[in-house]
Amino acid sequence: MTMSFFTLPLAFGACSVNILSFFKRETGSMAQQYQPGQRWISDSEAELGLGTVLAQDGRLLTVLYPATGETRQYALRNAPLTRVRFSPGDVITHFENWKMTVREVDDVDGLLVYHGLNAQNEVVTLPETQLSNFIQFRLATDRLFAGQIDQLSWFSLRYNTLEHTSRQLQSSLWGLGGVRAQPIAHQLHIAREVADRIAPRVLLADEVGLGKTIEAGLVIHRQLLSGRASRVLILVPENLQHQWLVEMRRRFNLQVALFDAERFMESDAGNPFEDTQLALVALEWLVEDEKAQDALFAAGWDLMVVDEAHHLVWHEDKASREYSLVEQLAEVIAGVLLLTATPEQLGQDSHFARLRLLDPNRFHDLKAFRAESENYRPVAQAVQELLDKGKLSAEAQKTIHGFLGAEGDSLLAAVNTGDDEAKARLIRELLDRHGTGRVLFRNTRAAVQGFPERKLHQYPLPCPVEYLELPVGEHADLYPEVSFQSQSEVSEEERWWRFDPRVDWLIDTLKMLKRVKVLVICAHAETAMDLEDALRVRSGIPATVFHEGMNILERDRAAAYFADEEFGAQVLICSEIGSEGRNFQFSHHLVLFDLPSHPDLLEQRIGRLDRIGQKHTIELHVPFLETSPQARLFQWYHEALNAFLNTCPTGNALQHQFGPRLLPLLESGDDDEWQSLIDEARTERERLESELHTGRDRLLELNSGGAGEGEALVKAILEQDDQFSLPIYMETLFDAFGIDSEDHSENALILKPSEKMLDASFPLGDDEGVTITYDRNQALSREDMQFITWEHPMVQGGMDLVLSGSMGNTAVALIKNKALKPGTVLLELIYVCLLY
Repeated sequence: MTMSFFTLPLAFGACSVNILSFFKRETGSMAQQYQPGQRWISDSEAELGLGTVLAQDGRLLTVLYPATGETRQYALRNAPLTRVRFSPGDVITHFENWKMTVREVDDVDGLLVYHGLNAQNEVVTLPETQLSNFIQFRLATDRLFAGQIDQLSWFSLRYNTLEHTSRQLQSSLWGLGGVRAQPIAHQLHIAREVADRIAPRVLLADEVGLGKTIEAGLVIHRQLLSGRASRVLILVPENLQHQWLVEMRRRFNLQVALFDAERFMESDAGNPFEDTQLALVALEWLVEDEKAQDALFAAGWDLMVVDEAHHLVWHEDKASREYSLVEQLAEVIAGVLLLTATPEQLGQDSHFARLRLLDPNRFHDLKAFRAESENYRPVAQAVQELLDKGKLSAEAQKTIHGFLGAEGDSLLAAVNTGDDEAKARLIRELLDRHGTGRVLFRNTRAAVQGFPERKLHQYPLPCPVEYLELPVGEHADLYPEVSFQSQSEVSEEERWWRFDPRVDWLIDTLKMLKRVKVLVICAHAETAMDLEDALRVRSGIPATVFHEGMNILERDRAAAYFADEEFGAQVLICSEIGSEGRNFQFSHHLVLFDLPSHPDLLEQRIGRLDRIGQKHTIELHVPFLETSPQARLFQWYHEALNAFLNTCPTGNALQHQFGPRLLPLLESGDDDEWQSLIDEARTERERLESELHTGRDRLLELNSGGAGEGEALVKAILEQDDQFSLPIYMETLFDAFGIDSEDHSENALILKPSEKMLDASFPLGDDEGVTITYDRNQALSREDMQFITWEHPMVQGGMDLVLSGSMGNTAVALIKNKALKPGTVLLELIYVCLLY
């Protein structure tokens, strides 16, 4: 016997073989004569144990598996069964658990009878009908001895699965490339930098629109896949729960469990939080429910993510209940991610409050932090000079020398000669000594390229008489259509959209734009649904609606209908809450049918289209009713906050400062008083924006942006997207498990379970079938399609089924080669190295 040992870092197993067993295999076929009582084992479900033939009826074979009590029926033509036939020298087990060594095997009317010696060296006989039902052949050696030889296609699938698994686990892109989003450099840099730390404790403080939620999702996803975290707690404001739920599920395929008072009370579990690995909890509910708090602490978590952390109130002498609760959790949870506004927006004291949650030992003294920040300011200015001019003035060199000491002098000298490597080293040295350099990541729009311009179109319209007669109420005149409909029962002919000039304007605008995709956002779901009725009844323009009363599947269908270029809707009408977590940047026309009462909500609306990667200028269309609160609110946002044409990082502060005066003046008020408010707010905004610009820390921005590392990741992900290895592998996987695939459209397939589906546990996602795409751009515009990457649960689950089973770990081939002596046997062993 000639043996060839082929060793790889991947392995199926090793075996010592009686080679004659290769040729003793009997497989189920039409030619095979089945007899009741014969013992067979399932090739596809080895875990069922030893099977017993019950009956052969026509073209069907019935087999009982006593170990599990299950019965299977197979087509005689292709039954996936292997006859169990032991050979002399094998040790076999009786169903009463005594063992014997086989000496002879007789065939009596198609049933095997084994003769041999038991443990006491006594001669015994064991009919195959009395074999132990719990015999399984899972190891390569056991299956080889039993004659369970698999088809070459299964052997190749198993080998390829191991290769792909090994390659992905070693890839620097693992956990970063599978998100349903365009790869963006600064997001990928932050995600890899943070996720590769053990128990990261960081502050994500990018400006609005730069994707803090995606950064957090990438960190969560990569930590879960790498095993650095297995249990994640996400704390968010109540109004952001559904946005997070949609983002995590649709973008990252993370099945997050949303907890509220109802779910918590209805759970039968001792601790409901222990039933899930990913929990999404509203902070407002949690602070009010002490029982839920106790359960949360007892559940144990590896990573905590807190969104809108700047709303946690803290002062030196007192902290809010929300802040105190997060502080207690941060003491017992190793990893903490805080998502917050930029430090410049927060102010120094509020920024310190966030940092002490991450590292209370390092940030324990507010006065010391203020002094340290003040001392660092000249260093930041010196870095600004270095980045802007490429060299340092004498004053800047003196500042850095005072910060680094004599050890930095050689670097300074090299920098002044134009040495780029020395410049990079100097920046790293300064960053390492920066008080928050490794815990704070903050990017600004000024530092990140790729945002579109905005163009504002305003449409003042006459206020109808019907609205002038409405009673005064909270925001009643901002959303008069809601107040009108709630007054009393109105007939079809009296509905608000029959006389509101904004509806006439909308119809005319859509007709003018023809088939251009238009997103319409309004404050209330009722308004959105009424507008859909209006467009259908009055114009016939294809429209669809999107609001919080719809489930996720219904929203996906609406989004897909809107995205379809050929047969889809021209307009998608969203409510305020319904549009959260969705991006429609394939459109660039946004109609603000009404205006929200807070600038942050206005920015969220515009952010549905104004994102990195938007290829067109954002066309903002704002109709409003003249001489109404709507007109004044438009003036407030446009003239005071400049919130339409630019992001408004000062909006929250200005709203807090001027809000008490603003709201009464919206309803009524002297024109001079109103203009005075506009002028004051504009002056304050300009002052705050100047402070924000002056306070920019270019060193932090450089660190947060990645200095080219993020761009390299983007390039690698796009190159991976262009490879065909995944579609080729998945077609092989689908064929092996009996999943039918057929063309849906360009770059899209429909998957359905076939009648020959091998394993019902295959993670198809839907028993009725799913639509998939391997194309990232297609997935971004069609959220009803599954975006298949190496990280997708369907891919990972399918690979797990291959590797956790035994199919494919043995195979036999015949070789015709004159260089080999007839009868030569070559044995190839493929080893798998597993680390535990």
